[in-house]
Amino acid sequence: MRGRGSTPEGTDRERGVSDRQENGGVRTDPGRPVGATPLLVLDGGPAVCRAGLARAAASAPELDARNEVTYQELPCRTLVTPCTSERVPFELSLNPYRGCEFGCAYCYARYTHEFLNLDHWLEFERRVFVKRGAAAALLEDLRKRDLRGHSIAIGTATDPYQPAERRFKVTRDVLEVFAGRRGYRLSITTKSDLVLRDLDLLTRICEHSRVRVNVTLTTLDGALSRRLEPRAPRPDRRLRAVRGLAAAGIAVGVFAMPLLPRITDGLPELDCLFAAAREAGADSVSTQVLFLTESSKKRYLPFLAAEFPELLPYYERLYGRRGTEALADYTRRKADELRPLKDRYGLSRRWDDSDEPVQAPDQLALDFDG
Repeated sequence: MRGRGSTPEGTDRERGVSDRQENGGVRTDPGRPVGATPLLVLDGGPAVCRAGLARAAASAPELDARNEVTYQELPCRTLVTPCTSERVPFELSLNPYRGCEFGCAYCYARYTHEFLNLDHWLEFERRVFVKRGAAAALLEDLRKRDLRGHSIAIGTATDPYQPAERRFKVTRDVLEVFAGRRGYRLSITTKSDLVLRDLDLLTRICEHSRVRVNVTLTTLDGALSRRLEPRAPRPDRRLRAVRGLAAAGIAVGVFAMPLLPRITDGLPELDCLFAAAREAGADSVSTQVLFLTESSKKRYLPFLAAEFPELLPYYERLYGRRGTEALADYTRRKADELRPLKDRYGLSRRWDDSDEPVQAPDQLALDFDG
């Protein structure tokens, strides 16, 4: 599951539509300064259609199969995807994989597999598509358009450090590309302490660009985490990642999201989580209430029925139909409760609070071998 309502990779291109169409069909990013240069679709038009994606997935060669997960190679001609949703704080997204084997019960991104004609919720975590050509596609994207200074989020619809990364190293290949360039604004969202493997690259990137890592931590309760996120690293390992990143001088925050009503949203528990994040070296904690798509309901509601059946009527009131007033009231109330908590621990910083984006020339850095 991604933090802060992230828009899944491929959404705009696959659907062929955007949330906002302005300037004669050229999309302008929400939150960008008035008069700023619009961020154009990278390839000048819609990329792969849904039918094309489904055909590519159907014919994708199998790379490996283990622990009930099949890994298949998915070709990609382009990697960076513009984000048009007003729900997200970034302009571009990048996902090294399709699908995620962590199996989080609440994951909203399961619907991205429906573009591959894989409609059952289990397919998202049992069939992982590996973009082995990601680095080459990224180089081509950066050649086509100057993306320096634009915010690029890595891991919005899949965890870039899920178990597949140990073998295929697609995320590391992507970071290698950015390590040889300058002037970029990157963020990475993950639940895995595998991110510490790439401290060498993150440190190199920081010399010439901005990079922030957001570690998702929904609860400190290991047993509860195992129920919610059965194949994700334990909470203590995620805090270890925060601690290691902070010690290395990498900007790191915690995504305490999604907040699951009456499951992970208790103030005493969140107080402890905020304190642990601060102690580990996080400079911010971001929160967001659970967001359920129709696809994610197919997994989450049966999970509730099995694990927390007493909560089903309450969730029906909140999520029975889109945009219920009960959910809006809950969201406002929870934001009011958590604001003082963030202030108390000094965790109110946002990525957008940083200085102006780096605008150094985009050239290969030659001093990285030492």
